[in-house]
Amino acid sequence: MDAKTILEIKPALTTFLHEFDACFCQGRTRRYLGVYVRGQLSDLDRKSVEPMADAAGVPPRSLQEFLSQFKWDEQAVRDRLQRRVATRHADPNSVGVIDETSFAKKGDQTACVQRQHCGSLGKTENCVVSVHLGYVAGDLHTLLDGELYLPEKTWHHDRSRCRAARIPDDVVYRPKWQIALEQVRRALGNGVRFSWLTFDEGYGGKPAFLRELAGLGQNYVAEIPVSFVGWTVPPPVLYRDHARDQALARGATVMGRPRRLPRLKVKHTPACEVRDLLQHSPVVRRLVWQRYRVKDGTQGPFVWEAKCVPLWIKDEHGLPHGPQPLLIARYALKPDEVKFFFSNAPLDTPVERLLLVAFSRWRIERLFEDSKTELGLDHFEVRQYGAITRHLLLTCVSHLFLAEFVQARRGKKPGADDLPGTDRDAQAGAALAARRTLLRADGRRHRGATDVNAATQRRRGPQPSQANAAAIMDDRNTTTRRTHLSVAEKVAL
Repeated sequence: MDAKTILEIKPALTTFLHEFDACFCQGRTRRYLGVYVRGQLSDLDRKSVEPMADAAGVPPRSLQEFLSQFKWDEQAVRDRLQRRVATRHADPNSVGVIDETSFAKKGDQTACVQRQHCGSLGKTENCVVSVHLGYVAGDLHTLLDGELYLPEKTWHHDRSRCRAARIPDDVVYRPKWQIALEQVRRALGNGVRFSWLTFDEGYGGKPAFLRELAGLGQNYVAEIPVSFVGWTVPPPVLYRDHARDQALARGATVMGRPRRLPRLKVKHTPACEVRDLLQHSPVVRRLVWQRYRVKDGTQGPFVWEAKCVPLWIKDEHGLPHGPQPLLIARYALKPDEVKFFFSNAPLDTPVERLLLVAFSRWRIERLFEDSKTELGLDHFEVRQYGAITRHLLLTCVSHLFLAEFVQARRGKKPGADDLPGTDRDAQAGAALAARRTLLRADGRRHRGATDVNAATQRRRGPQPSQANAAAIMDDRNTTTRRTHLSVAEKVAL
């Protein structure tokens, strides 16, 4: 980081942090906010409490107590951060991305730690898992929220262990999709608007989660597991009994077994898994694969073939609900690599738009990488639940400042990226159709949209984001020791 940049960043950071003054009841406590954020933005090799405190000339014990004991309102910090994003970075084409990350930890004293699949290591290991909500608007992306996942068997049922780790009694086990849903609701309550949400099959495979998002009026494009079930042709539904069945129905009611209406007719086509629909459904098979250039990389364009069909899914009563778009995509160079995406957008939504949102998940992977390598997201050495939660939140604050600072130095891009191009006859690796403006406003209100746009660690296969990430990451500095600014320049890509 050169001298000019240092001179620029100090007043900008001071102004930025004044946004959070009201969240601290004492000036002494507020002082440590600047110490912590400056430590995360520094070029220290290790950004845990002790190195950051030594660099700032403050007692490490005091900075540790800032995380674990000092009184300040972390909920107010989150609210102010999200409201800043809502007012300064509102975008009619914004995308929210939900994902989780993990932190390898030794021992069994760190809050929420257990042996589970650790994505950062690619194997089962002792680790802590957190669920996050990211925000993408044009050339800016940042983290809005992060929360620890409390395992059910090893922590939820052992309240004495929870109390030893300072986990409040009202913090109980919740599935990860419920944590993500609460984060979405909080962001919406603070004025953040997402044109779309996207997430992987760990969340897309939870019908209750999809129903809750639809109830919020939120459009989404969700990757779904191959075992996700639905109909390409809706089954018949019985809304009232035939005359010959009414006496039977009355008799059943007298016996205490009322027959529920509406219900599926006795003879109906059962819901099928989407992998079987791809192989056997006439509706799917008669559609021709179309090619789309998702991203240009150093080795040529990344080309995916896709087809989109209407799908009816089961509602909470087991009845067909829909139709809604089922997007099936396969990698052109590896036709056996097939992914399924489901959306609650209108059926006439362009496939290019659905693909673009579905393949936006590389952004949060980039957020995790930059936050871990440059801001020390995974460097925390505290063990108490509240201290880790505050660390996750302060990392969101540091990342937002860094994203805004880099965007201001570069100058905001005049428009968003491009939609994937389409070309039925082009060969993989060749230049495809001319690209168009990404997520351009069409003046049409999406069904279920509100306001401008519409609150167990798992093993995952290759993400759609990997192809995009390769295109983005190929220009990163390959030296073993990168300067802070060299990576900061890339945060807001």
